[in-house]
Amino acid sequence: MLSVCLPGTGGMLPLPGRYLACCLLEYQGKSVLIDCGEGTQMALRAAGCRISRIERILITHLHADHLAGLPGLLLTIGNTGRTEPLLLAGPPGLYQAASALMQIAPVPYPVQVAELAEGGGLEGWAGLRIRSLPLKHGIPCYGYRCEIERKPVFNPQKAERLGIPKEYYRRLHAGESVRLPDGRTVEPQAVLEGERPPLAVCYCTDTLPIPDIAGFAKGADLFIAEGMYGGGDAGEAEKRKGKMHSTFPDSAWLAAQAGVRQLWLTHFSPALADPQQELEAARALFPQSVAAFDGIRLTLGSRSEKAAGEKQAF
Repeated sequence: MLSVCLPGTGGMLPLPGRYLACCLLEYQGKSVLIDCGEGTQMALRAAGCRISRIERILITHLHADHLAGLPGLLLTIGNTGRTEPLLLAGPPGLYQAASALMQIAPVPYPVQVAELAEGGGLEGWAGLRIRSLPLKHGIPCYGYRCEIERKPVFNPQKAERLGIPKEYYRRLHAGESVRLPDGRTVEPQAVLEGERPPLAVCYCTDTLPIPDIAGFAKGADLFIAEGMYGGGDAGEAEKRKGKMHSTFPDSAWLAAQAGVRQLWLTHFSPALADPQQELEAARALFPQSVAAFDGIRLTLGSRSEKAAGEKQAF
């Protein structure tokens, strides 16, 4: 199962009742954080997220509302007793920016920095595969797609008919061949069926609605995208072009083109006091659109997976 939470949903500056946009993904007791603006450690705590579990931080771009919270968060993580390395990854220029910020945040654990080439990614960590996409913003900016491969469906009825003791089920489900006490060797294919696609979350913010995003987000279980401006009237369209941001309809159109299961809109302008009032324009293009709020969460891949917009504890 993959747990997703947006501790903050604001753009540009934190507001009373709305922290800056960030995203926490939790899988097998480990967490990946996307973006870290001012006050992110407070947003994480307010949302009930376990700060000590963060092992990777992905930065979309080097604007302050996505990066300036690093010193506070890294120090907070240090106060949890952490000694293991933490990986910080993002676009070119991250090493210099992070090094400067860490001058005021001496931490008792190693911080490794990886500058990702265009389209680069990260693999080999807890089964989570991360890919990036260059977006269209004023400076280099990346969207991220996080995927978890899922095991095929295990059929216990088949296992029972074959007389396989239950203590061998886990190994067979993991794809191992097993030798039973009676001397038989059972291959996993004998009890596995129903290949399942990966669980996928795509996060794209601070960008114009370029067509490449639809291909990048294709088939995602959850698409988290920018809703900097609301209904997309002529004035908002001009703002979008000038500042390279997206409206609710922009992101809803991309969600429809990508065929995603659901869309969470985030990174709201400080001028957008009530994002819910702008939701109709998005739902006209993509009915499964949700105006996210601080602390919204969802567990993907669980039997009791809840609809987007419902609060749910990890």
